[in-house]
Amino acid sequence: MALMNVLIAVKTYPTLSAEYDELVCTAGFLEDGSWIRIYPIPFRKLADDSQYHKWQWVTIDLVKNTKDLRNESYRPVDIDKPIQLGPVVPSKSNWAYRKPYVLHEVYTNMEELIAEAQRPPYKSLAVVKPTQVKDFIWEEVDRDWNPEKLKAVYANQMQGNLFQQEDERVAFTVAKKLPYKFSYVFTTEDGKERTLMIEDWELGMLYWNCLEAANGDEQIACQKVRERYFDIMTKDTDFYFLMGTTLSHHIGSPNPFIIIGTFYPKHEDLELPLFE
Repeated sequence: MALMNVLIAVKTYPTLSAEYDELVCTAGFLEDGSWIRIYPIPFRKLADDSQYHKWQWVTIDLVKNTKDLRNESYRPVDIDKPIQLGPVVPSKSNWAYRKPYVLHEVYTNMEELIAEAQRPPYKSLAVVKPTQVKDFIWEEVDRDWNPEKLKAVYANQMQGNLFQQEDERVAFTVAKKLPYKFSYVFTTEDGKERTLMIEDWELGMLYWNCLEAANGDEQIACQKVRERYFDIMTKDTDFYFLMGTTLSHHIGSPNPFIIIGTFYPKHEDLELPLFE
């Protein structure tokens, strides 16, 4: 175990785990530019002074997750111990202060990346530069969480409340499940067209905000999400995907990766210094 400084680059939309709770997958960069995954974290249950933002440095006591074969996976030693929040790396100067971390290692060929995921040390986090982003689509999915998982989450909550004083007990409501799955359609240097889902915290929040603004019209809300993630993010920008794998699909899947974030500074000719 060790105290580690991590630059948070990824927060996924909350999911349910019957074993743990409502969880957010968090990933980011160490000071040398290498990737790290922090899981599990019940983010919305953290104290306010431990709730980190994207592109913020945090200091947290971590240990290798021995239940996870992926080399980048660590878990908090004690999730009840406060996370020390550090400075936010700004987006000014066309994201110049973030680029050394994100552009430390970039893949341009998905076939090569997938091959690395299937052999030790089982690469599971990466930055990918697409050759072409062709579309951004959505499809309707189940509107409710798996009832067994939901039941387990609330049962775990009640069990925890037994050890709290009555005035300390706080009811916790899990995040609303997104009724749509959003995906990018793109190619890389291998020439194969792929459609990969994006699980990004900010996308989920954008959908709910757009739905409210559209007075409940889901198609308008989805179109607004597309305008942001396709029309704005990918046009006239130097666009990258932040990708990660899920443990259950890492071995044996033809493509274990999903998109967990985006990086889209404006095009520029200036060469920025990266890590040696």
